[in-house]
Amino acid sequence: MSLRCHCDVTYAEDLSQIRTGAGPQVMASLRNLVISLHRLTGATNIARALRHHARDARRPLDLLKII
Repeated sequence: MSLRCHCDVTYAEDLSQIRTGAGPQVMASLRNLVISLHRLTGATNIARALRHHARDARRPLDLLKII
């Protein structure tokens, strides 16, 4: 039995079709960036934070201080 990282479950990494070149590293960097941004803003449950931001397209922009 293997233990799965929250990234495997939350981001469905096992289903990713990005497998060549720098793609996997770029996707891992973006995932780590998103997790860090949520942690910096006080999120303790990343999956909940992702669902919250997915409900409204303006929320991720607000998180990044774009709007």
